[in-house]
Amino acid sequence: MNETPALIAPPRSLPVGSGWRRVEETARIVFPFDGSAVAEAPVGSAADSADALDAAQAALAEVAALTTAQRKSILVAVHDRIRDDAQRLEDLLILETGKPRADCRTEVSRTIVTLQATAEEVSRIHGETVPLDLQELGRGMIGYYTRKPAGVVVGIAGFNYPLLLATHKLAPAIAAGCPVIVKPAPNTPLATLELIAIVREVLAEHGVTPAAVQLVNGGPDVGETLVRDPRAQVVSFTGSAKIGHLIAQQAAPRKTLLELGSNTGFIVAADADVEAAVDAVLQGGFYANGQACISVQRILLERPIADRFTERLVERLVELVVGDPRDPGTDVAPVINSASGERIRAMIDRAVAAGARLLAGPDEVVDGSAGTPDPALIRPTVLGSVPSDVDVWSEEIFGPVVCLTEVDSVDEAIDLVNASRYGLQAAIFTASLESAFAAVERLEVGGVVVNEIPGFRSDIMPYGGVKDSGIGREGPRYAIEEYTVTRMAMIRPRPRGRG
Repeated sequence: MNETPALIAPPRSLPVGSGWRRVEETARIVFPFDGSAVAEAPVGSAADSADALDAAQAALAEVAALTTAQRKSILVAVHDRIRDDAQRLEDLLILETGKPRADCRTEVSRTIVTLQATAEEVSRIHGETVPLDLQELGRGMIGYYTRKPAGVVVGIAGFNYPLLLATHKLAPAIAAGCPVIVKPAPNTPLATLELIAIVREVLAEHGVTPAAVQLVNGGPDVGETLVRDPRAQVVSFTGSAKIGHLIAQQAAPRKTLLELGSNTGFIVAADADVEAAVDAVLQGGFYANGQACISVQRILLERPIADRFTERLVERLVELVVGDPRDPGTDVAPVINSASGERIRAMIDRAVAAGARLLAGPDEVVDGSAGTPDPALIRPTVLGSVPSDVDVWSEEIFGPVVCLTEVDSVDEAIDLVNASRYGLQAAIFTASLESAFAAVERLEVGGVVVNEIPGFRSDIMPYGGVKDSGIGREGPRYAIEEYTVTRMAMIRPRPRGRG
């Protein structure tokens, strides 16, 4: 049954200031699989954002003064609560995101790991000495720097992994000693509200103002108010390149940490294990209903294995179960809403009109039926011979669609992957160390994966892109560095005389 798990966040209320603020406006959150209502989510305003900034600024000194032991204890307690609440949060994620159960279970488990890893990093926030006497002016001086909280953090999360993305923003903020205001995606705020409710309960139990962690849900006016305010010293955003560029302009000259889109390249060399590469595409091209910024999108095949790879990929698509995301066996379900489905279909149509071959999907007949009328349900789709100038190749499709093209060499494949405004992650399947290291050295991306899906992400690693895929790095250690600033101490134990 489509039943919403019991919620602990007060209804029609937002965690603003030290309490929960009742709001009049709500938005219906629907289950993408069948459009049924999940809950009414509270919707804030620009005024709520301004009040949240006031409260965060007022809490700044208190949060910055928390000891290492206090910060670690808070994060450990949140970790324990999320771990104990894992099943409820998994069920809630399925209903608001429409992702298959396996993907939502992974999201919760990764959230737990991220909290644990961030708690461990708290005691590693430190500076180092600086040899000031490298220059004669510094002879006899002592120099060192420490890391201090940068100030209020605004974290804006995407709809595809709402719980995990919010955690990657708020946990390092707590570790760094920064108050944080989270803005979830308007159509997936429920799990994030639950996360914030848990964090604020833990803060209260530790004698810390709940205003250290707040949430304002709402539209562009809510986000713009948060981002433009000079009190927001760091803005961390996960979402589209278009919105990310706008946020960077609005926040300038303050620091932005941007995790933006991509159109991930996946190279299959002539010496690759073809069956393993097909496995990787089946796993890495369609998880989360294709709504992941590092899911497989552009597949570049060396000619000697191109036909065999293509044939096996199309044959094995039947292994992917399309259906109700609540079913543990489902691999692919509808995307977040009908508008996304229509956008994806339009991109596919434009590619076919430009000469691409539709090898599978998006509405093929299954079990003798005429397919589904649901515009949000995109069946696993494979496009062959895709021209490089169509948007399904050059832009991010954010759906269960992969594109194939043939190349004469690994060098050509690397050049084609690099011929993109994006650069988040890329992968190569090869038995050659030479080809593997060529990819690592030459691919213009934030991360290169060898003989694994390009969607591989360890939550402790530095994660982020280059070019239009963003700036800055997430991962607990690296986000903490983004949320802190160095303070340099330059000490002359005894003042110099003029003589």
